[in-house]
Parts: sequence; C-alpha cells; structure tokens
Amino acid sequence: MSASPAAAAALLVFVALAAAGGVAADGSDHRYQMNEPVPLYANKVGPFHNPSETYRYFDLPFCSPEKVREKSEALGEVLNGDRLVDAPYKLDFRFEVESKAVCSKKLTVEDVVKFRNAVAKDYYFQMYYDDLPLWGFIGKVEKGGKANPSEWKYYLYRHIIFDILYNNDRVIEINVHTDQSALVDLTEDKETNVEFLYSVKWKETPTPFEKRMEKYSSSSNMPHHLEVHWFSIINSCVTVLLLTGFLATILMRVLKNDFVKYAHDEEAADDQEESGWKYIHGDVFRFPKNKSLFSAALGTGTQLFALTTFIFLLALVGVFYPYNRGALFTALVVIYALTSGIAGYIATAFYCQLEGTNWVRNLLLTGCLFCGPLFLTFCFLNTVAIAYSATAALPFGTICVIVLIWTLVTFPLLVLGGIAGKNSKSEFQAPCRTTKYPREIPPLPWYRRTIPQMAMAGFLPFSAIYIELYYIFASVWGHRIYTIYSILFIVFIILLIVTAFITVALTYFQLAAEDHEWWWSADLFVLQVIPMRRINWIFVYGYCLYYYYARSDMSGFMQTSFFFGYMACICYAFFLMLGMVGFRAALFFVRHIYKSIKCE
Repeated sequence: MSASPAAAAALLVFVALAAAGGVAADGSDHRYQMNEPVPLYANKVGPFHNPSETYRYFDLPFCSPEKVREKSEALGEVLNGDRLVDAPYKLDFRFEVESKAVCSKKLTVEDVVKFRNAVAKDYYFQMYYDDLPLWGFIGKVEKGGKANPSEWKYYLYRHIIFDILYNNDRVIEINVHTDQSALVDLTEDKETNVEFLYSVKWKETPTPFEKRMEKYSSSSNMPHHLEVHWFSIINSCVTVLLLTGFLATILMRVLKNDFVKYAHDEEAADDQEESGWKYIHGDVFRFPKNKSLFSAALGTGTQLFALTTFIFLLALVGVFYPYNRGALFTALVVIYALTSGIAGYIATAFYCQLEGTNWVRNLLLTGCLFCGPLFLTFCFLNTVAIAYSATAALPFGTICVIVLIWTLVTFPLLVLGGIAGKNSKSEFQAPCRTTKYPREIPPLPWYRRTIPQMAMAGFLPFSAIYIELYYIFASVWGHRIYTIYSILFIVFIILLIVTAFITVALTYFQLAAEDHEWWWSADLFVLQVIPMRRINWIFVYGYCLYYYYARSDMSGFMQTSFFFGYMACICYAFFLMLGMVGFRAALFFVRHIYKSIKCE
C-alpha cells in the first residue's frame, strides 16, 4: 500500500480526463464559420415528472431520416440513459430559417394515439446543440375547466422555433419555443396529415464563451436559493453545536467524575467491588461474533468513504459542471473500481487483528457486500426498463464493459489489497486483557434497548442534513440543477462529526450500563452492521417515502421501482459508510478511556 499517494494522484487525473472526455462533441473546439454545420443531436423523450422513464427520440413518430445515425457515447452517458442521434433539423451557424418544412407526414391512428398519450403525460424532448442542452414540450392539453379527461383537447406542436445567441464564431446559448398557432388536434382517433416546420433565429450577445454554462447553474445561485442553503447550514451548525456541546459537557463531566472515583477506589480498597464501565474492562475488547462480516462491512464502508471523498474533490474543482454528460457516472465507476484495494486491505487487516483465519472467505465477502445487493437491484430494474423499452435499459455491450471493469480492475485490486492487509502483521491494540468467560449483561430498561437508541442516534445526524436533502432529491429525481457543492461538502462534514459524536455518547452510556457488546447490537446484528444504534439510514429512507408521495409527481411502476430501488442502495451505502465512521470514533474513545485507568 506504499504506492497509495501516487495511485490517488493518478486516479484524480484519470477520472478528470475520463469525465471530460465525453463532453466535446466530435472533438470540436466550438468555433464555426458562417453557414458551417453545427452538430444537433436529439437525445430522448419522456414524462416530465418521471425522470427515469425516458425513451429514444424516434420512439415517437416524428420526422426521421431513412437511416438514423447514432452518436458514439462514453460509458457515463450510456449509464445516464443518453441515446444521442442526429436530429432532423439543420441549424447551420448564423443561417436563419423561417418556417422551413422538415417533412410532411400522414399520422396513422396508431401514431395519433401515441402522440396523444405522450401529450397527456406531459412528454418533453431533450436535444443537444453544440453540447448545449435544450428542452421543449411536444404538445399541450386544454382542459377548458372540465374535470372529465374524455372532454379535454389534446394538441401536438408542429412548429419549433430555435433562438440562438452567438459571440463572434462561437455558439453561446440556445432556447426553443413553439408556435402556439401551429397545432395538430389529436383528440379523435383518426388519420391526420401533418407538416412539421422549424425556424431558426440568430442574435449576437456579448457573453463570452467561457461563461456560457453559467446560465444552467444560475438558478442554484439565485439569492433566494442561496439564502435557503445558508439557512440550512446555519440551522445544522446551531443544532449540532447545541446538542453536541450539551452532550460533550455532560460526557466530560461524567468521565472526569468516573476517573476521580476509580482512582480513589484504587487507593482506598483494592478488594472493593467495581461498578460501571470499569467493571467490564475484561469483556469490552472481547472480539465480536461474525467477525468476518464485521470486518467486511468495515472495509466496504472505508471504500465508500474514500469514494465519496474523491467525488467531492472532483466536484469542488469543477469537473461536474452542469450537463457534463455522464461525468458523475464515469467517475463513480472508475473510482469505485480503483478504491477496491482499500476495502480489501482494511477488511483483511482488521479480520486478522480479530484473529480470523479464513481471510480468503472474508475477502470474497468484502467484494460482494455492497456489489451483491447493487447487482441484484440492477438486474431487476434493468429488466423493468427493458420491458418498458426505456433508455435506462443498459445495452449488452455496456454490461459487458462493466463486468470487465469489475473482473480486470476491481477484483484484482481487492485481492492485492487483501494480500497486503494479511501481510501487514498488525495486532489489535487493547489496553486491557480479555477474560476467558464473558460476564452476564444485566437487564436493561426499555429506553436503553435497540429501537429507542436507534431513534435517538438517527435523529441527530438526520436533523443536520434534512433541509439539504430536498435540493439533492430535486436534482437527482427531478430537473433542478445542483451546483453548490461547497455547501454540500460542509453539510457532509457536519454529518460525519455528528455521527462520530453521537456514537461516542451512546457507546459510553452502553458501557456505563455494563453492556459490553458494543461491537454489534445483540438483537439485530444482521440488519445493523457496525454499531447498530448509530446510523440514520432509516430516517433517510423514510424521507424518500415522504418526498415521493408529498413533494413529487412521480408515478408508474417503472419510476416507482427505480426511485425506491436505487434509493435503497444509496441508503445502504451510507449505512455502511457512516457505520464505519461511527465505529472508528467509538473504538478510539473506548481505547482512550480504558488506557486512562488501571486495569488488573
């Protein structure tokens, strides 16, 4: 593991290049001459309120060429559901067009039904012009104040108008709107002749090329949104400072009294019966049950923590600017593959410290602990996407690429990390000797048991992030753009601090009650890895339910499956990562307090 700094540097460079590699269309430098063709790609269509349910642009019966030419895409773009093809419109640089016909087409009854169903579901289309995104709705519904859908009118827009801004020889901005007078009535099931039209208007702007993407991030930086974000930060900081300060004061005062009491007891009478957390000094470092699963969870949590840290670093240096297609997914795949050695090293080294013998089995468990549930979830959701013929369904070639990355990069690095961890020869540092037989744990009152402590431990970290969660959800599961990564990073740091502190506090209360099984929770160790009472993933998943039913208009089996399926994987990842943080904090605390007293 001595090459880890060099590997980290290479990782950042590789991911930055990979993320930026899929951005420039055809390697263009974005400079054009008069009347020179500018690439315009049609991407996808789908219901506006269901961001995961998208389809290929020509799945709807628009004007299409005889042979649809697809654009080659990077891995991240495919994972993002992008399927770019040549659009039927020709938008040459600074060449204006007025009501030019794309094609004349006779819509069959089946075509009319397709368009009507799409209009009823608020379908939008997405295109990219010189790597600038543009959107528009394909039609509209006129309800006329009537509640019965059978009495509504459905119209298709047949004339699209492109407004393009340029600066010298570069495209700066593009907007699209529709001619409200050029409509096609889709209300009745009958064949209809349609002439699709488009217009192009050019206008010069002083905005420099370097600032053309600021338009897409400006909504996140508006004073109102910034005020809400900073209110979130202040709210989190005040809550954290008050509660953690209160707990710290109590904890330090109690610990001080404990140290004074135990020191006085040692001087007064050696045969006096001990009580409290010192009483269990011979059991507190007794290794936990299911040490292989425990070590695997610790290693996987460390890898996910490293993954999150690298993603934040890339975000803070500006790699994930708005609509850098597929950059985030590319970074996630590459960084996860390259950090698998961390999981192997930590898991195997800690497993050997716990005197485990079957390190190969532990290594395989580490490799499957997160990938296994994620793979099963992906298989189910990809099958659903295939059934819907949605762009979220990954092509067979992309699946093969991911399998090859796991086989040729992730797994070998995991094994190398495991071998390095096994050969590290490190021993578990326990300041107290462990007795041969464990002491019996006294009966605990109801409020010290698993479920109440779960609620107490999860509420504080969740209260530090819940305001920011809405903006994250609205970006991931909606069309809002999130670019204030610095604020998100501050919230993440607060989350780590609160998780560590609440873990230390609850661990002390558990030991003070003479419960030495602080490694696992005795009741639900299968469900709650590393210590059970410190994680807020149940609160986050509860917020998922609230957001889906109260704050969004998502609907349909596919969208529901994708939302709850992938959010379950994300919550599981945070459960492992924050569990690792909590355990490391608790282990440091327990070692410290038992080093500070004299144990026989």
